[in-house]
Order: sequence, then structure tokens, then C-alpha cells
Amino acid sequence: MKIKNVFTLLVVLLSLFGCGKKEYVDKIYEKPEIVKEASSAFLSPEESMKTFYLPEGYKVELVASEPMIDEPVAIAWDGNGRMYVAEMNTYMQDVNGSGTNRNISKIKMLEDLDGDGKMDKSTVFIDSLLLPRMILPLENELIVNETFSYDLWSYKDTDGDGVADKKERIYYNPNRRGGNLEHQQSGLIWNLDNWTYTTYNPIRFKFKSNGKVEIDSLDNMPSKGQWGLTQDDLGNMYYSSAGAEDPAFGFQQPPVYGEFNAKGRLAKGFMEPWPVVGTPDVQGGPKRLREDGTLNHFTGVAGQEIYRGHKLPSSLYGDLFIPEPVGRLIRRAKIKNENGKKVLYSAYDNAEFMASTDLNFRPLQAKTGPDGALYIVDMYRGIIQESNWTKKGSFLRPVILRKNLDKNIGKGRIYRIVHEDIELDKKPNLIGKKASDLIEYLGHRNGWYRNTAQKLIVLRGDESVIPELQAIARDNTSFLDGLFNSDKDFGLERVTALWTLEGLGNIDKNLIKEKLKDEDYRVRLTAIRLSENFLKDGDADMLQDLEQLITDTDVNVVNQLALSLRFSKDKKATELLNAINSKYESHEIISHAVVESLKKDDSQLDQLKSRIAGRDLGSIKSIVKGYDAYKQLCITCHGADLKGVPTEDGKLIAPSLIGSERVKGDKGTLSKILLNGLIGPIEGKEYGIMMPLKDNSDEWIANVLSYVRSMNDEDGVHKKVVRNARAQSKDREDYWTLEELKKEEDKRKKK
Repeated sequence: MKIKNVFTLLVVLLSLFGCGKKEYVDKIYEKPEIVKEASSAFLSPEESMKTFYLPEGYKVELVASEPMIDEPVAIAWDGNGRMYVAEMNTYMQDVNGSGTNRNISKIKMLEDLDGDGKMDKSTVFIDSLLLPRMILPLENELIVNETFSYDLWSYKDTDGDGVADKKERIYYNPNRRGGNLEHQQSGLIWNLDNWTYTTYNPIRFKFKSNGKVEIDSLDNMPSKGQWGLTQDDLGNMYYSSAGAEDPAFGFQQPPVYGEFNAKGRLAKGFMEPWPVVGTPDVQGGPKRLREDGTLNHFTGVAGQEIYRGHKLPSSLYGDLFIPEPVGRLIRRAKIKNENGKKVLYSAYDNAEFMASTDLNFRPLQAKTGPDGALYIVDMYRGIIQESNWTKKGSFLRPVILRKNLDKNIGKGRIYRIVHEDIELDKKPNLIGKKASDLIEYLGHRNGWYRNTAQKLIVLRGDESVIPELQAIARDNTSFLDGLFNSDKDFGLERVTALWTLEGLGNIDKNLIKEKLKDEDYRVRLTAIRLSENFLKDGDADMLQDLEQLITDTDVNVVNQLALSLRFSKDKKATELLNAINSKYESHEIISHAVVESLKKDDSQLDQLKSRIAGRDLGSIKSIVKGYDAYKQLCITCHGADLKGVPTEDGKLIAPSLIGSERVKGDKGTLSKILLNGLIGPIEGKEYGIMMPLKDNSDEWIANVLSYVRSMNDEDGVHKKVVRNARAQSKDREDYWTLEELKKEEDKRKKK
């Protein structure tokens, strides 16, 4: 770093000795005495806020509550700070989930008219929806997805009354999304790389300036993850899964390179939450409770967020916040980059960032707000589990009825967490600004501004700003020089400018080569990713410049190089990968990237097709369809290798399907397991509930079973077998047990 003048030197010295900015040290709260059986009575927002526990200096402010909102599940802001709220108005209105599939849910638009942070106006922007799951504001439109559907719809308000009056389908998939509503996709996050990602589905979307949508399919993209998706400053996505009781995974590398969960990515003890109230309504039952009745393991993780705001203590920036609605708490995780490996640690010992003694507090989503605060969506209700987990015979049902949790419906709150010593920003005003006026936000300390400005510039498609973006990217201002302007991070400004250029279709080879030598490792890493455009086209010249980065001083840069070289078919790329491997053979993260990149065209689907090549065409088609369906649902618990997803303690979420007597055995019995689900011990072990899949078609179930059986080298299952099994159990509502299935099978054999 060059010191430009005496004043610069003074500022740097002040920062080094801690004199420039006030530092905040979190002092955690003193826990209350744990009440195993707390009251489930509804509290007013003001009463509920008194039950919240936060570190010293933090406080919660109410942004909106009933009757303004009802059963909120997700929020998003447009460029002017108008908040869109997705409501699931039919979610678990009783213990049986009656009427769930009615099209009466809404998306509301909330506005803060006086700038005090509390919403003053609520308008039904869209009504008559089926459980809306995903919302993405573009500029003057909102992209929406509903439950049981893959389709994306664009809604616009053309007359300015706050109500959408124009509807257009922009992505169509005729298939119905199977599974229950907990096992549907979520997310719709505009990533730093200008692609929009969801959970589960191995496809991504790119919204173009001409209104078109580009679709890209990636076989190796993470294909699980339930409610919630977030990204960090470099576009790494953080997934979670309630079904697999996994609070965070998939974050080691951007999703385009596939899912990689390094061993030890969660620090010892991370899986253990620390509620401040007893948790009687946990689907796992007593094994998931401590002696004091509190939750001993994450179970309902949802709606996670990397906080990238600028109006809370700087120590929170880049931390992962994980809502746990079953435990009535929010975990704060510190992300430490340990020699290139990201590891999550709880920020506190035996405590959480936020916890409540209100049994109806159900935090479903955390979000960084444009004002710099951390927002929390509280569905505020009794039942938080879907009806497949509350049937007769489940552990939850009697608890729900005993605590009258089924009566607690029809409310909802949105809060923001602030710090008493820090003043928040006012609402933004970005819509309608010229692309040239949006550029100043690309280095903003608040990631919301950077992402929103990038998105709006790309959607405008205004190429007149390209020279200015290139100039920003070419600058090499030190990160410390950002002390002159507290609203700028010049390294991230260059990163965002480069990706904005990519979004505008301007990938300048000379600029990319220059940035491979940038002093900020984040910019060098970004330049490597952007060089993939040339590697795919067989540009050998680019490989000469990339070769210099094998000796880069930052392991994150070397790892990115190993990831990106997979896109080159040139022999030189293979030579470079082997050279990296020689230098980093014992490095867990880099060696994994090398191994995966050396595979190049050797995909999992290719391996499957090779395995079943000798079967008839109809069987092959069924198995391949089953493979796709399995990746979108079953993989969450049974894993990509079908051997069960292990938890951090080594136990399996679900039993292995490889070598399973049930998989290799009677096809009718196997069909019944998928149709009605399974409960009880399996070979002496408890795994929880296998959910019913009867809402899917006979063909869908037959395809999944054919795939699973093919991985055991068994023949497939015809949809007639599933149809017969469905008819035989048409009046059954309960889960099966293995004992009951054995009796059923014996009866059929006697006939």
C-alpha cells in the first residue's frame, strides 16, 4: 500500500490504534429461568417484544403487525424501499391442515410514509395466490412463484395505485412440483454473478434488459435446501435444511461449481441451540430435548441471512443469522476463513443472538434492510410444522392439542433489530435514477445498495455507463483509503463494477488480465471467474496469465483458479491443475477443487446412463426422470449417494437406500411407503418420519422407485404397481410401520 500524504498516514495510524471508530463489544444477556411448559396465549406485539432477549445495546423495533399483515413468510424491498410481504394465509389453519390448497393467499406492499421506520400503509398488491414462496422485485415489477409450481410470473402496477394489474408468465414448466409444501423451492436470489438462484432446482435464471429470461441448467448445482437462501459479498450461497436438521451448507464455493461441504465446516457444538423457553412441540420428540425441556439440536432452521448492512456494529458485518422457529431463537454465526476453508462458529457461548419466551414467536426469515438494520419476519403462530408431521400417531399432534397451538392463527409481525447508539439510514430512492447516477452505490457499505444498484443498471441495459464502470474497475485504490469515505469499500466497488460490466455483456479481455494482478484478493478472484468466458471459448492466451496465480499469496485465489480451470478443454489447463495439485495436494479445499475440475465432462448423470445402458428405452427414460425427481426432494435426507445424510455427530438423518431390504424387496410394499410415509424404528434405529408422497402422480413415484432400485441393480417399478398400491391403501391416512407392512405383505402372499 502506498501512503499518498501525511493526512492519509494519520488516518491509517488512527485506524491501526483503534482511535478512528467506536468499537462495540457484545455483552450477552442473562438467561431467565427456563419454563418447560410456558403459556401459548397470544401476546400483543408490545407484550411479545418484552419477551425478547438480545445482547446489550441492541433493541427490537416493530415495523408491521396484524391486521396490516397476516401469516407473513418472506419480505423484499424494491429500489425505493417499498416492502413486499408474501403471506401464506392458508398455512396450517388447524391441526389437520384443512383448506391448505385454497387460492386466497396474498402479497402486500407496505410503505413507510413518514420515514420513522414503521409501516403506515398496506396495500394488497396481489391476491388469490396459492401459498406464494418467492418474491423478487426488479424495477417496476415483482417476480413471484407459488407453491406446487415451477412457474415464474411477472406482476406490474401500471397505474400507480399499489395494486398489480398486469400479469405475465415469464417461465413455464408444465410439471407440478411434488412433495408437501415444506419441500418446495425457495430463494429467487439475484446473485452477484447476475444469475438468479433458488433452492432444490438445478436451474438458474438471468433477467435481461429486453424483458426476456435466460434459463441455464446445471447438473452439479446444489439440489437441496429448504426455506431460505442468502449470499455473501463474493456470491457464495448459504443453504439450510430443516428436514435434514442442517443449519448451513453449500457455502464453501459458488453454486455453479457444485455442492461441497467440507468436513468440520461447523465448529464443535454449533448444532446445539440455546433457547430460553421449553420446546414441547418438536417433531423429533424427547430425543431432541434437554432435561430442562429446551431444544438440544437445530431442527426448524429457515430464512438465513448474511448481514451485510452498515448501521449495526461493524463486528456483525458478514455474520450469518439463522432463524430457528421451533426453538424461538436466532443464531448468530461467525464465519472464519481458516486457510481457505470457511468454518462457522457460534458468536456466543451457550446463548443466542436473539431468543424469546413467547411460544408463538416464529422467526422465519432474516433480511438486511436498506436502512442498515436487520429485519426479522415472525409468522407469529402456534403450529409451525406442515400437516404431514401432525397426523395421528405423530409426536406433535397431542402436544399441539394440549397446548392449543392449533388455535393460534391469523397474525404476524415484522421487526427490525437496531443498536441504540447508531442512527439508521432513511429509505432509499433508486427507482427512476439514471444508470450513471446508480454507479455511486456500487461501493456502498450496505450490500443491499450494491446488489440493488447492480441489478437496476443491468436491467436498464444502458451501455453508456460502460466507460465509467471500466474506470472504477481499473482503479486500484487501497481498502484502507476507504477510511476517507465511510460509505465506500473500494475493493468491493471494483468487484461489483466488474460483475455489472458482465451483466451488460461487456467482458473486456485486457481489463480482466489487469485485474488478475489487483492488490485486493477479492478482485483477483473475481477476475478469474470472469476469465471463464474466454476459457470456454478455448482461449489459450488467457491460460498464460492465469498460470502466474498458482503462486498467489492468497489460498482463496488459488482455489478459485482450480475451480475455474474446469471450463478449459486445453491441455495447458490440465497441466496447471496438476501443478496446483502438486503444490497443494494436502490442502483439503484446493485439492477437492482440483479433483472435481479434472473430472470435467464426467458428470453424475453420465455415470448413471452408463450404468443402465443395457436396459430398454422405456426403463432408461423412467430412471432418468426418477433421478431428476430424487435430486429435487429425496436428496435432502437420503443424500446424493443414497446412503443417508450424516449429521455432524455421524448419525444419519434417514436410512441408506443402498442394499436396503425394502428397496430391493416387494415393489407394492415399497410403493406404499412412498404413498403414506413411514414411522417407527427401522432395523432398531429411529429416524423420525418418512413423509407421505401421495400427492405425486403414480408415474412420478414409479420413476423415483425405478431410479433407487437401479442404483441397487434391480429392475424398475411400473406405474401400475403404484396404482394398485394406492387403491389398496386409499382409505389410509396414517403413516405405515414396518410391522404393519409385513402383515400386509404376508396377507397378499397367502392369497
